[in-house]
Amino acid sequence: MSLLEQIQALSSSAEEQHAFLQRVKAVVSVEDFQRIEALERLLRQAREALEQNQQSTAKLRRVLFGPKTEKTSKVCPPAQPPPAQDKMKRPGHGRRGVVQYAGARRIPVCHPTLKAAQRCEKCQRGKLRRQKRPGVAMQLRGSPPVTATVWELEKLRCDGCGALFTAPPPPEAGQEKFDASVGTTVGLLRFGCGLPHYRLARLQESLGVPLPESTQWEVMLPVAQAAEPAFQELIRQAAQASVLYVDDTKMRVRELRTKGGGGIDPKRTGTFTTAVVGELGGQSVVTFFTGWKHAGENLSEVLRHRAAGLEPPIQMCDALSRNFTLEFRTVLANCMVHGRREFLDVRESFPTECRHVLEQLGEIYRIDAEAKERGLSPTQRLVHHQTYSEPVMAGLQRWMADLLEQKRTEPNSGLGQAIRYMQNHWEPLTLFLRVPGAPLDNNVAERTLKMAILHRKNSMGYKTVLGAKVGDLFMSLIHTCQRNGANPFAYLLALARNPEAVAAQPSAWLPWNYPHPATA
Repeated sequence: MSLLEQIQALSSSAEEQHAFLQRVKAVVSVEDFQRIEALERLLRQAREALEQNQQSTAKLRRVLFGPKTEKTSKVCPPAQPPPAQDKMKRPGHGRRGVVQYAGARRIPVCHPTLKAAQRCEKCQRGKLRRQKRPGVAMQLRGSPPVTATVWELEKLRCDGCGALFTAPPPPEAGQEKFDASVGTTVGLLRFGCGLPHYRLARLQESLGVPLPESTQWEVMLPVAQAAEPAFQELIRQAAQASVLYVDDTKMRVRELRTKGGGGIDPKRTGTFTTAVVGELGGQSVVTFFTGWKHAGENLSEVLRHRAAGLEPPIQMCDALSRNFTLEFRTVLANCMVHGRREFLDVRESFPTECRHVLEQLGEIYRIDAEAKERGLSPTQRLVHHQTYSEPVMAGLQRWMADLLEQKRTEPNSGLGQAIRYMQNHWEPLTLFLRVPGAPLDNNVAERTLKMAILHRKNSMGYKTVLGAKVGDLFMSLIHTCQRNGANPFAYLLALARNPEAVAAQPSAWLPWNYPHPATA
């Protein structure tokens, strides 16, 4: 039996529910009873939503299980399926070339018997020339994430006076027990891969190199302190961006949930992680902010660093009011995917109408993909959309208006509400037809937030405000590196080993222009 069927099967009258709660109240604590009562209330609301109509069923199914796919061909298949076509096989054999192993250690190997400029042994006429492209032999090895080396220093003791002489440690032993690379590795695994401290501690223990949870925090914190100036510089860089993608997701911060913790406003009811992604010329800047502030408030904190005289940036977000900033002027663009999803939720009740909308919006995305493939500039892309996309959107707008005006659908039905959403936000949804560089959707920010969601699932959020700040710093720097093709481990290690230089000139230590690790 599926979860939905189980929810429907647990129907009971109000009297039975009240009697059940009274029996539970007599045998459990007050805190447990409050939790059970809340679960019972949630179950009742879910059951009522199931009994209303098919639209609620679709939304509830997506909330409980998540969407499997949103492709038009899957969610709204045509009445007559198109003829089968041979799927084009992507070129290549699926294996990675040696060029892609940029982080591999490379060791030049000379020929054991031959040298350049030597006479050829085979023909005895020509001379050997060194080729620009060497041959390759590659081997991958596994090891613990954090390894340890023990230098056993010889001790000598005098039989006469008892003096003890210990061999000095070699230079490679260093002055500190934990190299800066340990904190870098822990931060990258925790906030770049979603590996909690306790799981890494268990792995290290089983591999014979113990690294307790408390020790992981102690070695990671100095890396965060050394990288703090670079993080603040990222915020300043994001403020100068021409396009800003903004979104947030819920995040647990235990300290903010305690009485008086973190100075939280008593009117606040939740804590969030906001992602602000800025497109700045050829670079992409990612910043995370965790706390009780909403996305719009965090965006305002970023825009405080915007240089005077710059034009207002394009702000891409969904239509929630908490995403808007009231302090600074932006050019608002709304996410086309959210408008599309309104029709996706009611496709089972209105399959023909929803398929028409999804196909029209799919044509817009095809036109935009064509502009990207041709490498058009923002101005050329705008002309391209005005030429090919504007007629499609104008036809869709007339079609939706006719449905309501001719009363072919009820305004309060699921389809009518989806149409109203598109009509109410038509201007920000179609900004790409009027402003160069305006994006179609907010997928950039939503994909970026997956890193925070992964942390929330695996680590259950943060314990303290300081921990949330450290997480924001690592996530911002790691994700910015990934979006700009930089190695996040090499970058964080360079920051950790050069704290004075980073603090003196943070703009020279951004992921796309920091000194090479070999010279850092």
